[in-house]
Amino acid sequence: MQRLLPMLTLAVLGGLGWLFIRGGGLSQIAVISTSSTKPAPASTLDSNPWEQPNAGLAAPPKPNPFQAPTTQATQAADNHATPAAAGSAIRIASFNIQVFGNTKANNPPVIRTLAEIIRQFDLVAIQEIRSKNDYLIPNFVRLINQPARPGQPAGHYDHVIGPRLGYSSSKEQYAFIFDSQRVEIDPQSVYTVGDPDGLMHREPLVATFRARGVDPQRAFTFTLINVHTDPDQVAKEIDVLADVCRAVRRSSQGEDDIILLGDFNADDRQLGRLGKIPGIYPLIVGTWTNTKQNRQYDNLIIHRPSTTEYMGQCGVFDVVRRWNLTEQQALQISDHFPIWAEFSVYERDYAGRIASRQKPRW
Repeated sequence: MQRLLPMLTLAVLGGLGWLFIRGGGLSQIAVISTSSTKPAPASTLDSNPWEQPNAGLAAPPKPNPFQAPTTQATQAADNHATPAAAGSAIRIASFNIQVFGNTKANNPPVIRTLAEIIRQFDLVAIQEIRSKNDYLIPNFVRLINQPARPGQPAGHYDHVIGPRLGYSSSKEQYAFIFDSQRVEIDPQSVYTVGDPDGLMHREPLVATFRARGVDPQRAFTFTLINVHTDPDQVAKEIDVLADVCRAVRRSSQGEDDIILLGDFNADDRQLGRLGKIPGIYPLIVGTWTNTKQNRQYDNLIIHRPSTTEYMGQCGVFDVVRRWNLTEQQALQISDHFPIWAEFSVYERDYAGRIASRQKPRW
């Protein structure tokens, strides 16, 4: 336990090769500064399970402020986002694209199917990118944005990708791929959780997003923690994730909608100390998430009292049934199915009512 405590110095590292499809990199990476729109729960701050002090965790860097308040012009662009932005929900997914590298990118049926899968969601957390090719993900996003069929409009997906991680020669990267007309990322919020004691094989990637298409003062904002545990150290790393959650929550300075998602290499009954946080709630329960449909590895985990924006809809995206594939064909895509959940585009208070900020934070 003593060794777990210093693990979460939230490293905000420049020069990690964050790549955007539009060609620019993040000029600065910092922990986000927010203020919660939800009234404080009946319990005090010290009794909030997400806010428990954890001696030994170093304080995060001082946050940078958000961008200036949204202008009238950009608000108009938000309100005219198409077409799903007019809906009341955003669909957030997680997908371990098993050994995603040049081999899959050079297989036309596989890469086209992967692009079609991403188009089913507004935001996807990707795990297990394994390539030394810095153009792999930018080129993949370009493919996603190409019209799926003649006459269809082009997509508006963007991405952010983390550094190569791991102690073996086979490094992996995390990424978030998102429809920029449905959600927007705060570019100052992206960081990799620091792990000076090497307690995790692949440190999670963190980023904060906001729903688009509605008044920014009422839009759902949330922080995602992209996770891929080491299959040989599952119990240990899931215990560490309890500390990750609390540290990320504290560093966000008020953003209480913290969502862990990814490949946990464990089912909903094997969440260790993470599962003992009061209010913690795995959305995928009693359902296989792998392609062979005999194991549950993947999940989205929320703090249910805080994230009242969850709309009660979630599931496993069955690639085999959707495209009438054989199991062998599906395994060429991945040994995992994507998982997903729907959240309101509106920020809600602890009672589930639509909340409003006094002024935009972005």
